[in-house]
Amino acid sequence: MARFLDNIPVVTRNLLIVNVIMYVATLINQEYMMATFAMFYPTSPFFRWWQPVTHMFMHGGIWHIFFNMYTLVMFGMVVERALGTRKFLWFYFITGLGAVALHTLIQWVELTYLGGDQIAAMRTPMVGASGAIYGVLVAFAMIYPQARMTLLFPPVTLSAKWMVIIFIGIELVTGITGTAMGIAHFAHLGGALFGWLLILYWRKTRKTYY
Repeated sequence: MARFLDNIPVVTRNLLIVNVIMYVATLINQEYMMATFAMFYPTSPFFRWWQPVTHMFMHGGIWHIFFNMYTLVMFGMVVERALGTRKFLWFYFITGLGAVALHTLIQWVELTYLGGDQIAAMRTPMVGASGAIYGVLVAFAMIYPQARMTLLFPPVTLSAKWMVIIFIGIELVTGITGTAMGIAHFAHLGGALFGWLLILYWRKTRKTYY
């Protein structure tokens, strides 16, 4: 295990470790961890100012954290080596906060104009690193657009560019139609959007690498 961790760049490695620690703590005391560190709607009585950051380290189950951390290690270590340690750290947190921003904006629209369920919105938290992970996937696809990616299921292989475009398209359709409830689709889209904008900005200012 130590040798495996030593081969992972420092930011990706520490993100992995913190996520696992937070997940174990959630298994020990789920009620406290969720009430304290998950992301609640800003007008909810359960909201705390640190939740936009801490929710990125919370997960709702073993498969949730497994797939997020698997993706983080597979693609985050490549993106970190391309961007550099400090820039990758900024990238990860900016895309995670972008995920919160879009998710919260959509919630506000639903509650204000579409007759959304106020009680459910106040009591239902958002958890997971998925927004930042989508940002990492977009960065990988922009830096290495022709790299080949293969899904675990179904075993389809496409270029990174097209694979990520398909992922984002699925998230957009399911988010708009509400066909996959219980998943923060617009958080995923927010992370992807901010990741795309950040890489574009760094390219324009010639600051993409280091």
